[in-house]
Amino acid sequence: MKRKLAKAAAVSMSVMMALSLAACGSSGEGESSGTDSSAGTESASGGDKTITFWNVGTEGADLETYEMAIEMFNENNKDGWTIENVPTQNDKYKEKLVIAMSSGECPDMYTSWSGGPMNEYIESGYAQPLDDLYEKYGLKERFMEGALEQASYDGKLYAVPVKNISVAGIYYNKDLFEKYGVEVPTTLSQLEAACDTFLENGITPFTLANSTKWTGSMYFQCLAARKGGLEPFQSAAAGEGSFEDECFEYAGEKIQEWVEKGYFPDGFNSMSEDDGQARQLFYQETAAMYLIGSWATANIKTDSEDGGSDFYDKVGWFSFPAIDDSDADASILCGTMGDQFISFNCTGDKLDAAFELASYLSSDEVVDFMVESSLLPPVTGIEDKVTDPLNQAILEAANNASAVQLWYDQYLDPSVANAHLDGNQEVFGMTMTPADANKKMQQAMEEYLAN
Repeated sequence: MKRKLAKAAAVSMSVMMALSLAACGSSGEGESSGTDSSAGTESASGGDKTITFWNVGTEGADLETYEMAIEMFNENNKDGWTIENVPTQNDKYKEKLVIAMSSGECPDMYTSWSGGPMNEYIESGYAQPLDDLYEKYGLKERFMEGALEQASYDGKLYAVPVKNISVAGIYYNKDLFEKYGVEVPTTLSQLEAACDTFLENGITPFTLANSTKWTGSMYFQCLAARKGGLEPFQSAAAGEGSFEDECFEYAGEKIQEWVEKGYFPDGFNSMSEDDGQARQLFYQETAAMYLIGSWATANIKTDSEDGGSDFYDKVGWFSFPAIDDSDADASILCGTMGDQFISFNCTGDKLDAAFELASYLSSDEVVDFMVESSLLPPVTGIEDKVTDPLNQAILEAANNASAVQLWYDQYLDPSVANAHLDGNQEVFGMTMTPADANKKMQQAMEEYLAN
């Protein structure tokens, strides 16, 4: 997918929460109707038997994964339920979801990215507690502990983690590293030395497409976590600390230092990640490294196969390096233990049927398909199935991580997240100082807390 995840919600959560919290039916609105079952649409009492499922699985393995689960549901569910699958491209999806909830048109089941927005949906009555259904379908033992933690709120499970362990890391071209005598860096000073070597030889160190802003945010988050660990962010997000902490200032200053040195391609702030512009520079071997979420493994593999090349075999992966003079735990990762989390805006028999559909996404058949497609579903025992070297490296880092910091723009309220994304993009563009960007983020946090 993605993020993964462009990160801008156009409608404020406060507007959404102020509107009616009555259970809302499906609108059936979306870019694509996706896959429908052939089952009947009316119950014995004449009620609606359609379950509308919104998600961002618009193509490739993401789409096929949902289609497989729907097919399994159609084969096994005998109660006449119809699944209306409505995939929407990632950037448009978040705005669409918030607008739908604000207007009382949210779907029966939908994916989100956990964190602050998911918690808002729960508090607003748009998600149901699922502990009993987890027990009924035996899912609690199926998922990794970190995934269940991110699917929980106030001690209860409110979502089903699906598809992929998605953590930030650096993909690199092994051939270019070998050609120019560069070792895989374990410290930031070694990473910068590698970047300087590539620059001297006419190679852009990092590919980056930052028009959607969250790609640049990954650099900020990784640098801040490596400098100060998790406590500064958690404290600032709780209103007990500040986003003007020295680790955030360090992250912005380091970004601007790298921009000035030419570590990123020309025009990166206007390039589109969703259109694959960053990947293209990586494929053309004009850029040596690519900091992105681990969902990119599947994209790189598919693109390599479609292009008839063996580029995928040239690609390695390493976790963001430690900062030389920092005591922060370098095993910490930024990302999520589940690329998407399915929540449910329905009750009774419909909720049971919708949860049954979600349960097939962690079935052996679907998990095997995801692993073959270079995805890493957040289920237990996945280590025995993963043979791909890239995914083995990512899974090892995830298993060894002392903690996984959820993406800022998922963890924080949208008003604060947008202040961060906008300011950080200006930091990359050299049109705002790191101090001013962090000050605006802190002001947005204080306004959110005051409201």
